Amino acid sequence: MKLPIVVYPNKRLKAISKEVTEFDAKLHKFLDDMYDTMLESNGLGLAAIQVDVASRVLLLCIPDDEGEQSYDDLLEVINPKLSKMTGSMVYQEGCLSVPSFYEDIERYEKLTMIYFDRHGNEKVIEADGLLSVAIQHEIDHLDGKLFIEKLPYGRRKKFEKEYKKLQKAKK
Repeated sequence: MKLPIVVYPNKRLKAISKEVTEFDAKLHKFLDDMYDTMLESNGLGLAAIQVDVASRVLLLCIPDDEGEQSYDDLLEVINPKLSKMTGSMVYQEGCLSVPSFYEDIERYEKLTMIYFDRHGNEKVIEADGLLSVAIQHEIDHLDGKLFIEKLPYGRRKKFEKEYKKLQKAKK
């Protein structure tokens, strides 16, 4: 089932997400609904707060070389913690909660993430490139931050102006 996506400037996106303690059928249904929502919205990732649930849950599904997203490549991440962040790279990011806006953002190139799967099993993954960028982007959501907050002051002001104009044009 597709869930409604919370869109900037909605203040709910600023909420700090809480740790998940129950790995039950309700969580599994929510993960499935998030997956449907992410795919139907053409997203690479989705954090629970983006569908108005302040839980430390995120999904990632990086497309393959043909641009296809397979359920086999789905990464369900619960209560993530990052370590061993190294290097630096710039990637043009977008966000389902900030539609139609893309900007170059600097992130760590490589990282290690410890997290839990839907059954409460601890997992560790080493990520680089786009997966590393996507993990950092979605964890920012769990911490109440959006990628636009990483923009320099002048570019952020320009974004605000452009975004308001875009929103008015859609109405």
